[in-house]
Amino acid sequence: MTIVITGATGKLGHHILQALLDNNVPASEIVAAGRSIEKLEDFAAQGVRVAAMDYNDPASVAAALAGATKVLLIASSEVGKDRPGQHRTVIEAAKAEGVELLTYTSNTNADINATVLGQDHKATEAILAEPGVPYTLLRNGYYFENWTDQLQETLAQGILVGAGGEGQVNAATRRDLAEAAVAVLLGENQAGKVYELGGDVSFNMADFAAEITAVTGTTVVYKDLPAAEYVGLLTSFGIPEAFAGILADSDQGLARGGLLVEGNDLSTLIGRPTTTPADAVRLAVAAS
Repeated sequence: MTIVITGATGKLGHHILQALLDNNVPASEIVAAGRSIEKLEDFAAQGVRVAAMDYNDPASVAAALAGATKVLLIASSEVGKDRPGQHRTVIEAAKAEGVELLTYTSNTNADINATVLGQDHKATEAILAEPGVPYTLLRNGYYFENWTDQLQETLAQGILVGAGGEGQVNAATRRDLAEAAVAVLLGENQAGKVYELGGDVSFNMADFAAEITAVTGTTVVYKDLPAAEYVGLLTSFGIPEAFAGILADSDQGLARGGLLVEGNDLSTLIGRPTTTPADAVRLAVAAS
C-alpha cells in the first residue's frame, strides 16, 4: 500500500504524517508531497518518501501520485487562487492512477456553508462527485489553533478580538482532526462517507475568553467587532487584506451558526473524547 499526503508541509500535514507513523504504517509506504519539502526533513530521516509537488503544476502532481493506493488531499491554502481548480488537478491525477480512495479535507457543512472558504469546498465536493474516483469527505471544523496560536498576544492585551458575535462553534485541534483522517485512511469501506468533524463541546467566543481566563489566571474578555472593523484591525497587524477578509468572513459564518457541527463523528473516529477548550488552552500554554 502507498498513501500519499498532499499539502504535507503544512501544520495539519505534519500531524497526519506523525499519526500514520504512530499507527505503525511503514514509513516506506507513506509519501509526503508538497512545495516546501525542506519542511519534511524530519520525516524523510525516518524513511518517509518525500515528493516535490505544486497544485499548480499537473506534472508534479502526477509524479507524486504515481503508484498511490490512497490519497489524502489537504485543501490548498492559497487564498485568492482558484482552489477548486487546484484540487481538480489532484483529483484528475488520482483518477488516472486508479487510486482506491481519495480523502478530502473539506469544511463544516460545506454543502450549505455560505462563507467564501465554504464555497471553495462546495465546488471541490462537486468535482469529486463526478464519476471516476472513490472518495471520502472530511468536513473539518474550526481549529482551536486559530485562536491559541496567538495566545501570548491575547494574554498581553487581555482581549480576544473577533467578529463571531454569540455564535456557537465546536472547535477541535489539528491533532484531533489528523487522527480522524488517519482512521479513515486505514479503515475499511470508507468510500462515499461524509464526516462532519467538530469537538464534543460547543461554545461562543465569550465562553472561550472565560476558559482562557480560568486556565491562565489572566483576565481575558471577548471584544466583538463589525466585520469591516475586524478586517481593518487585522490588516494593521500586517495581515494581507485579502486574507483578513477571509478571516472576518469565517467569523461571520460562526456568528450565523454555520460552523457548528452536529453529531459526534470526530470522537467516534478517534476513539476518545475530543480536546476540550480548557485543554486546548493548556496545550498552547505548555508550548509557549
